[in-house]
Amino acid sequence: MTFGARYSAAVADRGRLCVGIDPHAELLEQWGLPVTVDGLRTFAQTCVDALGPVAAVIKPQVAFFEVFGSAGFAVLEETIAGCREAGALVLADAKRGDIGSTMAAYSSAWLDDASPLCSDAVTASPYLGVGALDPTIRLAAATGRGVFVLARTSNPDGQGVQTAVTSFGTSVAQSVVDAAAAVNADGSGTVGLVVGATREHGLDLSRLAGPILAPGVGAQGATPADLPGIFGDSADPAWVLPAASRSILRAGPDGSALAVAARSTRDEVESALTV
Repeated sequence: MTFGARYSAAVADRGRLCVGIDPHAELLEQWGLPVTVDGLRTFAQTCVDALGPVAAVIKPQVAFFEVFGSAGFAVLEETIAGCREAGALVLADAKRGDIGSTMAAYSSAWLDDASPLCSDAVTASPYLGVGALDPTIRLAAATGRGVFVLARTSNPDGQGVQTAVTSFGTSVAQSVVDAAAAVNADGSGTVGLVVGATREHGLDLSRLAGPILAPGVGAQGATPADLPGIFGDSADPAWVLPAASRSILRAGPDGSALAVAARSTRDEVESALTV
């Protein structure tokens, strides 16, 4: 199956929501866990058990595992495997971006079956040029996996770069969108985009034919009710994948409460995006 088909099947079965697993120190402490590898493992396993059977997509934030070194990566491997075994698609939020053989190595780490970190998709930065992501896009297409490329992020520092006008007369962010749409013209949905849900993005997403990860719901201030206004006129709502992390994770450490929070957010999203 292509990634677009796998995505569509997942959200048809479980609804449009990506839940982040962000085990930063504040949340570990809030859960009464030590900021150690043991605390990390308990946190991650609780999330796997509670969210793996519920969410269409689960997005581990790689940095919060990486901070613990090799032991943290071991927990990340367990987390990825557990979520996938529970039926969720796993989007590794690694935001890799480089050139040549280095980018090819990053691609193999996150998208190759032989890697213990292998996920269903990975986030990537296009700001060394979208063409630099070709090794990742090729491997994703060959394996039925996806690449979510940063287009219009919600952080204020990104605005100057992303809204700058290229020599072709479009914004840098729109040029990323157009490049993704060109890849997806084959119907594969291989390339998704990251477009923040916290403000107007000014992009034409109508031809993307791929998933749009929309972070910012919950703790960053966006609500499900905001989504039609942000994406309604520019994108097919079937491809919009809102993401929430802290607003759901704060329901822990009780696994049942985590699952309830995820279902509640998903239902609000579905109500807002269903015409």
